[in-house]
This record gives sequence, C-alpha cells and structure tokens, in this order.
Amino acid sequence: MDTTELIPGVIAVLAVIGGAAGVVLLRRVRRRRAEGLPHRTPATPAMQGAGAQLRSVLAATSRRFRAQLEAILRREGQPVEQVVHEVEEALIAADVGLPTAQALVSRVRQTLEVPLERDALWMALQREAAALLSTGPPPVPTVRPWVVLVTGVNGVGKTTTIGKLAARHIAEGRKVLLVAADTFRAAASDQLAVWAERVGADLVRHTPGGDPGAVVFDGLKAALARRVDVVLVDTAGRLHTRTPLMEELRKLRRVVEREIAGAPHETLLVLDATTGQNAITQARLFTEAVQVTGIVLTKLDGTARGGVVLAIRHQLGIPIRFIGIGEKIEDLRPFDPGEFANALFGGGGDASEAGGAAAVVPVEGPSP
Repeated sequence: MDTTELIPGVIAVLAVIGGAAGVVLLRRVRRRRAEGLPHRTPATPAMQGAGAQLRSVLAATSRRFRAQLEAILRREGQPVEQVVHEVEEALIAADVGLPTAQALVSRVRQTLEVPLERDALWMALQREAAALLSTGPPPVPTVRPWVVLVTGVNGVGKTTTIGKLAARHIAEGRKVLLVAADTFRAAASDQLAVWAERVGADLVRHTPGGDPGAVVFDGLKAALARRVDVVLVDTAGRLHTRTPLMEELRKLRRVVEREIAGAPHETLLVLDATTGQNAITQARLFTEAVQVTGIVLTKLDGTARGGVVLAIRHQLGIPIRFIGIGEKIEDLRPFDPGEFANALFGGGGDASEAGGAAAVVPVEGPSP
C-alpha cells in the first residue's frame, strides 16, 4: 500500500486527540474558576527562562556598569589599587552605596591576581555579590492562621504585592484572607477587593476612614472562625490625621500580637526600587517601628538602580524575600541571590562586545 494513502487517516486521528486534549484543558480552567482559583498556565520555554527575564530587567544597570568597567580596564598601566578604586566608584554610580561598595570591593580585592583578567574580575564580583546577598530559606506557614503584616509608603505597589502574594499562596493550596486595614486611602479597600475577587481570597474591610485596629481585630476573628491558612494585612502608608504613621503601625502590631499567639509571623516591607538610596531610609524607619523581617522590592523593571538591592541587604541585614520584575502575577518572584548576582555581574562572558575573550589587562602590581 502507498504510505501516502495513510496520511488523511493519521491527520484525522491527530485532530481527534488534539480536540480531546483541548476539552480537558477547558474543563480544568472552568473548574479552577468555579473554585475561585487562578488558572495556572502550563510552563512554557519563555516562563522557564526566568533567569533571562531577570537579566533583561537588570540590563540597564548591568550595561552601564559594564561600560564603566570596560573603560577602566582599557587604560593600561594603572596600579591595581587604582583599578579597584575606580571599580568602587562604578558600583556607587550603580546605586550600590558607599558602605556596600567598599565592602564588596574589599572582598573582591582579596581574590584578584596580577595581571588582571576581565572575566576574572566579573566572576569575582558575581561570586562576592551572591555571598553578600545570601540568606536562609524564606519562612513557610507552619501554623494556622499564618499572619503577615505588609507595610510600606503609598505608591510602592503594596496593595498589588498583597494580591500577588495571595495568588501564590492559593496556588499552593492555602486558604487566604485579606484584611483592608489601610482605611485612610479611599481607593485602597476597593483595590484589595478587586484582588480578592481575582485570585479567590476572602476579604475583611470596613468603611473608609474607620479604625484600622478594629479592621485587623475583625479580620483575625474571621480568620480563626473560617480556618484560614494565611492572613495578609494591608496597612496604611500615609495618614490624614494627627496620629503619626509609625505609631499607628505599632498599634496594629500590638493588636495582632494580642489576638494571635506568636503573630505576626512575618512583617514585610514593600520598597520601590526606583527610589534608590531613599529606600534604605524608609526601611530603617519601618524596621524601628514594626520589626521588619523581609523586604519585597518592586518596580525593578523600571529602574537603572538595581544595585540598591545589594545596599539594602548589606546595610540593613534584612533578607529580600521577593522582587517585582513586571505587571503579571508571576512577575513577583522569590529572590534568588545567585540568580540576581549573575544577572547583574554575569557580563564577564560578554567580552566579545569589547573585542575578545578573557582579555588580560596590563597593570602595575601593588607597591612593596
């Protein structure tokens, strides 16, 4: 038999199989919607290339730093200490900050040899940055309810972050309750309500202008009654009263401590990466008030100041839990120190852009 005669039949069979698969996928989507869960799109090569996405986000910072570094290394005959000093200045320009730049360069200097190699310098920066950023694994809910206070000034993406965190917990099978304790910003409660409906979370809120402490109290009571796994509390970022913001946040923390033993189990501070070194000042103030245990750094995709991540971790000692690199729910990602350092300083392999691989730079050794 001519094999070409089999082709129409094979195509028909494949069409039936494909149609059946489509029906199964559609049923899964409808079931998840009925259960209030976000549809989880199957992993694609684009989604799996998370490292590439992060490199793209940090491209502006990395490109600027790389250009400065290449300019430094092209000037032959410089003493090693001069090269190291100029690398430090390039780090400061990338918003790493003076204390952190000095600490990082000090670590790198101990590993450099003469003559300097471009790739060796890049690898040393990458390695020491990853070590500086390293931290233990993030806490996972071990009690019910697991209460998380989410703090930050207005405009940093706090409410959006809460919605995305809720989506992550729900995708992992947890029941989530959102508490709209930012009663001083009229739109905050409505925005949180939209996120609750979108991701399938419960919501407790009062009328605008109400007592935030009362909202938190009712939210925790509801969490206990409904056997909620995770409670995410949205807090004020600015007050329109005479009560200082930090005092109001301390009050909310006391309410949580009184109602749930051992809570809050985590206090996250949301910072806007585009504010650069100002983010460190904010972090210090919030840490003094509410004992921040983790940082969420948003809008990393909209800044050339990616080096501030190093400064926050080094100067404050607070672990970075998540970074925001886009608008999608999945763009709020757990922070990976090695992946971040590779995206920021992994440009040593791009030596071809500067005219060759593993270039050796003649420099003068340290003075005796």
